[in-house]
Amino acid sequence: MTKNHLLIIAGLVCAAILTAVGVVHTKYLTRVHFAQLQDLRAQRDAIDVEWNRLRLDEAALSTHARVERKARHELGMFAPRVGDVLLIEDTGHGHP
Repeated sequence: MTKNHLLIIAGLVCAAILTAVGVVHTKYLTRVHFAQLQDLRAQRDAIDVEWNRLRLDEAALSTHARVERKARHELGMFAPRVGDVLLIEDTGHGHP
């Protein structure tokens, strides 16, 4: 074999080794990123569960009966009596 043939073979062997190292490195990065993806999905699922719990809490805390009970007992509010209501008629926004 000539020197040129040996250089070509050596170059091809180096290229094959570098390609193999590249494949191993890429596979490693894929596994790392997949593990990160799984962690993020688990976090997302936990946040979704918490969000749904908070929505249920909000719905329970904002029912009309509860708000009215809080207004009456804690704030001393009451529905206006007939004599407390003043009716103002709109005459067309400033036009007589």
